[in-house]
Amino acid sequence: MPPASPDFSSSVKLKYVKLGYQYVVDHFLTLLLVPVMVGILIEVVRLGPQEIVNLWNSLHFDLIQILCSSFFIIFIATVYFMSKPRCIYLVDYACYKPPVTCRVPFATFMEHSRLILSNNPKSVEFQMRILERSGLGEETCLPPAIHYIPPKPTMEAARGEAEVVIFSAMDSLFKKTGLKPKDIDILIVNCSLFSPTPSLSAMVINKYKLRSNIKSFNLSGMGCSAGLISIDLARDLLQVHPNSNAVVVSTEIITPNYYQGNERAMLLPNCLFRMGGAAILLSNRRSERRRAKYRLVHVVRTHKGADDKAYRCVFEEEDKEGKVGISLSKDLMAIAGEALKSNITTIGPLVLPGSEQLLFLLTLIGRKVFNPKWKPYIPDFKLAFEHFCIHAGGRAVIDELQKNLQLSAEHVEASRMTLHRFGNTSSSSLWYEMSYLEAKGRMKKGDRIWQIAFGSGFKCNSAVWKCNRTIKKPTDGPWEDCIHRFQPVH
Repeated sequence: MPPASPDFSSSVKLKYVKLGYQYVVDHFLTLLLVPVMVGILIEVVRLGPQEIVNLWNSLHFDLIQILCSSFFIIFIATVYFMSKPRCIYLVDYACYKPPVTCRVPFATFMEHSRLILSNNPKSVEFQMRILERSGLGEETCLPPAIHYIPPKPTMEAARGEAEVVIFSAMDSLFKKTGLKPKDIDILIVNCSLFSPTPSLSAMVINKYKLRSNIKSFNLSGMGCSAGLISIDLARDLLQVHPNSNAVVVSTEIITPNYYQGNERAMLLPNCLFRMGGAAILLSNRRSERRRAKYRLVHVVRTHKGADDKAYRCVFEEEDKEGKVGISLSKDLMAIAGEALKSNITTIGPLVLPGSEQLLFLLTLIGRKVFNPKWKPYIPDFKLAFEHFCIHAGGRAVIDELQKNLQLSAEHVEASRMTLHRFGNTSSSSLWYEMSYLEAKGRMKKGDRIWQIAFGSGFKCNSAVWKCNRTIKKPTDGPWEDCIHRFQPVH
């Protein structure tokens, strides 16, 4: 028998076919214009010197036409540059690192739970199961007031935690950037569940004696995605106020929100949430361009609060005994999936290459016109971003996003390691993840980073950053003494 003809699919690596397709689509205009320009250049070269002189002399220029044309070009250029949005730079940021004295190993956490919930052993067992599957490690931290038996969630203790976390992050930011308190034009503080009077932003102003004309904002009740909401607010303010610096402080105060009841849906946050906070310096000053780490490219916000289930899936309320806690719904992951779908539908056209958008459009048309049973095409976001910072809300959240976005273990490594080392630090978790990537030496000039966060309400928010320069491994920060222990994840 003659040998069978080779199988095309096995003899040709289809990934190279896809790469070729992507290159052709993404550079379609270039590939179209280059032959035209080459043809024009060849025709010009063929002309003799005398023919070129005759062609130039045949053009008649009028002084009024030249002046009008010049004025029109200048006018168009002025309008373009004035309407162009200002570049927003992330100069640097600092994350709070809790002291070793606040560390809560599993054994300590469970011992406290047994003593506090001695009348309800089933709730203790439930917490143990959650803790074992949570993805948290043995080095996460809780504030001093929670270490008491029973916990002492007083207002004084809550203020003490806020001062330690926020002031430590701010001091680190001042040290890293050389920023002086009087140079801060805009201050935004976000903390979801602790909203005292005076506000936390007023507390910062009082501590550092900031200017009397500072524009300060205090955001509360907006959940774990409030950090990106603060970034969006800072961006809008920096578009209006030129030559300004904005400081964003993201944190969650645990002390007053530690649940001491028996409701399982309210015991979940006790197992996941830990101490943390970050301070970020943004600026629209051109002088900061060279030393800034990142440039803000896009912020996309999605709010599903019009739906009753989405609105109530993360809800602060009292249990049957009158004890206040945060109740997490069983529908949380499904609602988060819907919010993510809406968010990536908006952000996709902004960041995806033309090849992915074309494939998505053709598949959509095919499903509508030919066969509704066609499998929908999931765009490859790995072509749009080099790094992913997924909110470290829990192992299930990271698993679900890794599956839906078809990410590799390395893409979600920063999220998993942040959850393991620091726990769910709410809105500041994204900055611990960025710091992890920097500590690993992975941030190169031109790299694109996608931050994704979820929050009560229900919200899914995204921010896209572009690395402004290759970042050397830092000698300080939250990972300085432990980054060598975090190798490829298992």
